[in-house]
Amino acid sequence: MNLTLKIWRQKDTKSKGKFVTYKMPDVSPEMSFLEMLDALNHKLIGSGDDPVAFEHDCREGICGSCGMYINGHPHGPVPAVTTCLLSMRHFSDGDTITVEPWRAKPFPVIKDLIVDRSAMDQIQIAGGFISVNTGAAPEANSILVPKKNSEEAFDSAVCIGCGACVAACKNASAMLFVSARISQYALLPQGKVEARERVRAMVAKMDELGFGNCSNTGACEAECPKQIRLVNIARLNREYYKAY
Repeated sequence: MNLTLKIWRQKDTKSKGKFVTYKMPDVSPEMSFLEMLDALNHKLIGSGDDPVAFEHDCREGICGSCGMYINGHPHGPVPAVTTCLLSMRHFSDGDTITVEPWRAKPFPVIKDLIVDRSAMDQIQIAGGFISVNTGAAPEANSILVPKKNSEEAFDSAVCIGCGACVAACKNASAMLFVSARISQYALLPQGKVEARERVRAMVAKMDELGFGNCSNTGACEAECPKQIRLVNIARLNREYYKAY
């Protein structure tokens, strides 16, 4: 395939960025999107140009660090996959692909396609944990948990904190991420002891960092690579009301 790439280039947080166009010939449909960017960087380095900076780690769809905006979609136009798992077979010969970083005030651009997502870590540190000392691990069957609750808790826990929900939201809201973290504990007995303190602290930190409010447009759920559901936001609201 012969592709045209329009990629956002920005030297650092304070510099003004712009889109730069690159021609990529002979792209194999078997490549992943990141492998295609690797090929572009190999070409740029060979010609003495600065390679495109983008973030990645596991390349297995687990860490979420590869997130970037591709043709108007966080992680790309294919539902329920991260950028590293996005195959080039989903594009066609002659396509123009626009690639840019997350656009949200709490995610300042570090360079090119890399943004500072430490705001998500700060929310997690504020209360996304259980600190109660329970001693030795109890017998697994000694605390009975309804199957529905355990399954919903695990479904919430698969959130990788990539920030796609924030990037997709017109308000740059982190409610889907925070609600997933709240839900995974609120549904289990182990999380109930600190439930009030947890939801107060995490919501307060989210607001402090400048994330917007949820207006229930559903863009976050539609673009989430792990398919975290909006029902978690409703649970977060209930937990928040109970905390006051």
